[in-house]
Amino acid sequence: MADSTIIALISISVTCLFMLGVPVFLVIGYWVIAMSFVLGLPLDNIGAALGDVFTDGFALLAMPLFILTGDLINRSGIARRLSDFAYSCLGWLRGGLAMAALGACGLFAAISGSNSATTATIGSMLHPEMVKGGYDERFSAATAAAGGTVGIIIPPSIIFIVYGFLLNLPISDLFVAGILPGTIMVMGMMTACFFICLKNGWGFLIPLQISRVIKTAIGAWLGFFAIGLVLWGIYTGKFSPTEAAGVTVGFCVIVGFVCLPLYRIFGPGADREISEIRYSEMLVVRGFGPLELPSITMRSAQITGILAPLIAVSVVMQQILSVLGAQEVIGGFVTSMGGYYAVLFTAMAIVFVAGMVLESLPVTIILAPILAPVAHSVGVEPVQFAVVFLVGASIGFITPPYGLNLYVASGVTGVPYFRLLRYIVPYLITLIGVWVLIALVPQLSTALLP
Repeated sequence: MADSTIIALISISVTCLFMLGVPVFLVIGYWVIAMSFVLGLPLDNIGAALGDVFTDGFALLAMPLFILTGDLINRSGIARRLSDFAYSCLGWLRGGLAMAALGACGLFAAISGSNSATTATIGSMLHPEMVKGGYDERFSAATAAAGGTVGIIIPPSIIFIVYGFLLNLPISDLFVAGILPGTIMVMGMMTACFFICLKNGWGFLIPLQISRVIKTAIGAWLGFFAIGLVLWGIYTGKFSPTEAAGVTVGFCVIVGFVCLPLYRIFGPGADREISEIRYSEMLVVRGFGPLELPSITMRSAQITGILAPLIAVSVVMQQILSVLGAQEVIGGFVTSMGGYYAVLFTAMAIVFVAGMVLESLPVTIILAPILAPVAHSVGVEPVQFAVVFLVGASIGFITPPYGLNLYVASGVTGVPYFRLLRYIVPYLITLIGVWVLIALVPQLSTALLP
């Protein structure tokens, strides 16, 4: 049997395994091992490649630290305070609570760097509140799923770290480049949310009270400080992304330990309205004790244990695709499209289609090293293409049939996956429009670069 036939059968077999629900790591792993036998590659190459990723990839150390940061701010109560602040600013508008959920996603993303953590945290907190406030439960769950897409765009971003590692780009530049696009994504989704809620009459309005805004802003000061700490350190060059992640984890641990006893003494009662709470009571969050830290760390380690091996085995997959000539084939196809815009939009189409069936991590690891050089050859600035590429990958989180955020939102809200699809469409259309805007206006990605 010809090698090409065997390769096709192997690829079809692992595709079937993926469709049956086998984890992506195992699917890619099976394909890598089988292809190594077919191509006559030594299996010890796999072990060597896996070892190189974890011993040489210093930047990847930021990934587990930012994942841990997200869990720490959620357990400490900082995430709830950020949500309260967003609602106090937007609750006077029709659909204000849903818009606040999107705003809270943006604020949470600015600390955690994870799409799934953003969706799970904000969805579990605000979905019940939205349902009580008269919103359709399907729309509420879809809003949490859509808001989570900015988790990998607004810095710090786990996937920006991976992209910078693969393409040898300064991760600090990528972080800064994601600020404006991520903000525009949130504003675009808020606009879509407002019109949907206006049409359906969803949501109870609360008066805009400056005192309430000030009080919730004071209550969220620890969250704002954590966001500012990360952005200041990276933007000024005081921290590398890995160092910034370590500093943020340390800050969150200190906050958790210090605030727990203070909250028991000064913290607000759970049954009181914000307007009834004294300013002094808003200065501390719930916190957590030393005995809770192992369970928080274990949860973060479980997520890291899923992502890190996937990165490693995908690097080996990328090497095998190079041996097969896939990079030349795809690169040649994209190059044949013509000039700047033709190449850029063809690359975007490929990313969009790939994002429909794969998670952003394998999409980035497999396609970025192929498409980025081609885009650069026609004049696309590397950092701008990174943002365009990853915004497209983030849209894949709410694009069926895969749509990881849809599964996460379904899991934390109890709304069946297929019932979310109708209400995700307006957000999907909005994000595609924002994506095209970011591609057409490079300054949106490069204006803040030092």
